Amino acid sequence: MKPTITIEYCPKCNWLLRAAYMAQELLTTFSDELHGVTLQPSEVAGRYSISIEDKLIFDRKEQGRFPEIKELKQLVRDMISPDKSLGHSDKS
Repeated sequence: MKPTITIEYCPKCNWLLRAAYMAQELLTTFSDELHGVTLQPSEVAGRYSISIEDKLIFDRKEQGRFPEIKELKQLVRDMISPDKSLGHSDKS
């Protein structure tokens, strides 16, 4: 079964557009590997976290920043499809 990514975001911080952009990028890059991307409004103020099947891969508060899209694609690739080339977004 293909994995689902969940992006939990703070709606009070107006992070829905950021979450939607990241979801679109992930769905475009991993169209064959993903079941889907879920956008989940958080009840916790300031939360922005990304998980794959309940395994946290990025947390804004822990990192002190938002993920760069290149970094996020690499994290996802490393978990769900390690042999997939990301082209220009790949690690050097």
